[in-house]
Amino acid sequence: MSYTASKERYGQIPYNRCGASGLKLPMLSLGLWHNFGTNDNYANMKAMCFTAFDNGITHFDLANNYGPEPGSAEVNFGKIVREELHGYRDELVISTKAGYTMWDGPYGDWGSRKYLLASLDQSLKRLGLDYVDIFYHHRMDPNTPLEESMMALDTAVKSGKALYAGISNYNRETTRKAMEILKELKCPFIINQSRYSIFDRHIETDGLKSFAAQNGCGIIAFSPLAQGLLTDKYLKGIPEDSRIRRDGRFLHADQLTPEKLGQIAALNEIAENRGQTLAQMALSWVLRDGEVTSVLIGASKPAQILENIGIVKKTAFTAEELRAIDAISPAG
Repeated sequence: MSYTASKERYGQIPYNRCGASGLKLPMLSLGLWHNFGTNDNYANMKAMCFTAFDNGITHFDLANNYGPEPGSAEVNFGKIVREELHGYRDELVISTKAGYTMWDGPYGDWGSRKYLLASLDQSLKRLGLDYVDIFYHHRMDPNTPLEESMMALDTAVKSGKALYAGISNYNRETTRKAMEILKELKCPFIINQSRYSIFDRHIETDGLKSFAAQNGCGIIAFSPLAQGLLTDKYLKGIPEDSRIRRDGRFLHADQLTPEKLGQIAALNEIAENRGQTLAQMALSWVLRDGEVTSVLIGASKPAQILENIGIVKKTAFTAEELRAIDAISPAG
C-alpha cells in the first residue's frame, strides 16, 4: 500500500516568507546531506521523509554530490517521490545545488555555465523530476566571473528547470553583487544557504545575516548542531553509532577538546533549565530573532525529526539566556 499523508500535517509548524518572495518555507526543513546515501537503509529514508511531511516539513534539500556516493541522495529521494510522494509534488519544495566536485575533468566542478547547467540536467534525471523548486550555486568560485554563474542560474529558471535561484556559502559582499546581477536579469533570486550555529557565527561577523534581512534575501541555516557537537551525545564519551564513528569526513574525535566539552556541558545546562534538549535549544537559537527563514535539520531516524519539531513553540529567549550563551560561545 502506498503512503498517504496525514490530514493534520499543516498547522504543525509555522511557515516563513522567504526573503521578499512569495514562497514560504517551513521553520524546519529536512536536509539530505547525510543518511540518504548508497549504504543507508532505504526503509528508514522513507520513514524519515514521511515523518517530516506528516508534520508539516514540506522542504527537502539536496545537492548533486550528496551521498556517498555522489548523486545517491538524489537517486534515493527521487525513488521516494516517484513511488510514494508523487501525488503531493505541488505541496513539496525540492531544492538541489551544484558547485562542488561531481565528476572528473575540467567541467565537473565550481561555477562555470557548462558545469551548472549540465549538473542540473543530471540532477533532474536522478530525481526523476521536470523541475526543482530552488537551484543553488553551492559555493563562490574565485576563477569564474560572477556574472557567468548568475546567468546560468537565470537560464535554469527561465528554461523552466527551476522555479527560484539560490546561492550557498556566499559571503556578504558577493551576495550583494549576485543580488544586483540577478535583479537586473529579473531572475527570482530568494535565498542564501549558510552554515550557522552557536559555535559558528560567521554570518553575523561578516554582516551577511543582517544584510539579508534588510534586503529581502532569505537565509536557510545548515549545520545548526555543528555536526552533532550541539547535542548531549558526546558528554559521556563517543557512542558507537555517532557520526564520528560512522562517518569521520566532517567531525573528528580530536575536535572534542576539554574546552569544547566544557562549553557543551554548560550549554546543556541552559537547555535543561529551558525545558529543552541541547539540540532543541541550538535549533531554537538559530531562529530566535526572525532573521533566518528556515533551519535545515539532519536526521538518522524519525524520532530525531519529532524531537526537533518540539522547538516550534519555544524559539524565544530571555536576555539573560542569550547573554549566558554568548559568554560560553561568543561571536567573532
